[in-house]
Amino acid sequence: MPGVLVTGGTGKTGRPLVDVLRRVGVPIRVASRHPSAHDPDAVRFDWDDPATHADALRGMDRIYLVPPVNSVDPMPRVGPFLDEAERLGVRRVVLLGSAIVLPDAPGPLELAERVRSRPGWAVLRPSGFMQNFVGAHPVAERIRRDGEIHTAAGDGRLGWIDARDIAAAASALLTGPLDPGGPRDHLLTGPAALSYRDAAAIITARTGRPIRVRHIGVDELAGNYQAAGIPKVFATALAGVDAGIKAGREDLVSTAVLDLTGRPPRSFADFVQDHAGEWAGSG
Repeated sequence: MPGVLVTGGTGKTGRPLVDVLRRVGVPIRVASRHPSAHDPDAVRFDWDDPATHADALRGMDRIYLVPPVNSVDPMPRVGPFLDEAERLGVRRVVLLGSAIVLPDAPGPLELAERVRSRPGWAVLRPSGFMQNFVGAHPVAERIRRDGEIHTAAGDGRLGWIDARDIAAAASALLTGPLDPGGPRDHLLTGPAALSYRDAAAIITARTGRPIRVRHIGVDELAGNYQAAGIPKVFATALAGVDAGIKAGREDLVSTAVLDLTGRPPRSFADFVQDHAGEWAGSG
């Protein structure tokens, strides 16, 4: 039976998307580099190993496409994969893109344009993930360790969005009627644009743990990302994003989550309430 191949199936958006699709009875294939031996839908998939691509695609007619992480040029690996997908009859692709444009990195824009050029295919362009404040992300680790957020974004604002809302939007596009003439680009944000200072204040108010914001330069931020294990080229591009936030280029809010799913996106305060235990410790 045709179904949905979820690349990045154990990641921030892939995992909740898998949950949503299973709840509504859609056949799925959960693709990741380290598939669970206990999940009958799991399959090994590695962007650096093209031999894994055909097996993941076979029998699937839709794809949730998460490009290689920490890459400023995904096309050399993703382009041939999409060629194979079309050859095998895939009729719909939903790409996890980004509302945030990496400086000096045309590759992600090229990939988004390729997806938008196909009838019925679509690009999701979410703003910054609320999940960056939890888990293994460098922002989250510093909050837990030091009670601080280091940023070069000043008081610039971002329309932070919960990954669960991205998954819900993806599900709507992957399971709804195919509309070759429909919108192919969807800017996804939360209900309000917030600065890091705003985010810190909400975490402080909801958890009782004081969270401070320390403003640093782009070069220092890039060094912090490298120290956290992010490759130099991507760390530099990621730090450069903060300059755009500071300049106001990411101060955007859309209604796309409501339009696609029928319900409004979660607020940052709701997200913090759901994850309050993440920031335990003394800062």
